[in-house]
Amino acid sequence: MNIIEEINAEEMARIEAVRTLPTFSAGDTIRVNVRVTEGTRTRTQAYEGVCIARSGGGINENFTVRKISYGEGVERVFPVFSPMLEGVEVIRRGKVRRAKLYYLRGLRGKSARIVEATNTRARRLNGETKAELAAVKSAKEAERAAARQPQPQQPPRPPRNKALAPGARHLAETRKAAPGRFL
Repeated sequence: MNIIEEINAEEMARIEAVRTLPTFSAGDTIRVNVRVTEGTRTRTQAYEGVCIARSGGGINENFTVRKISYGEGVERVFPVFSPMLEGVEVIRRGKVRRAKLYYLRGLRGKSARIVEATNTRARRLNGETKAELAAVKSAKEAERAAARQPQPQQPPRPPRNKALAPGARHLAETRKAAPGRFL
């Protein structure tokens, strides 16, 4: 193996240790969580659409997601091993007979729909995805439970002094004496 292949393999292993992507293919509706940096703030943006292509291999593998935003078709290409990807969630499995769905670019409305796959493979993949999500959810719940451990309580504060300052007391007495004057 040459040096570039070794570096690529190390990078792929490093990113796969942080997160794993579910199995998906062209025709599946997916939600991609992308880390977006705006100035000094970093946030996660969800991009949901139909995967119309997967291409490349190794560290250069990528997939294209198409969605309709405000009546315009928008496509975005995501590298599979990008550190900016926080995760991919499969919303529904599509039944298509092509590896590349570029023909969807010319279709609008109902003709651009993709039939949902209900075969054994789709059910098996959905079951695996649900199991992975359940494992992640239980891990997050464990972290939250650990964070909810009782913290050492601070001593209670003394009650606030509600007595009025000398100048304020005079104003309060004046208002009581002549209520119509301050209305």
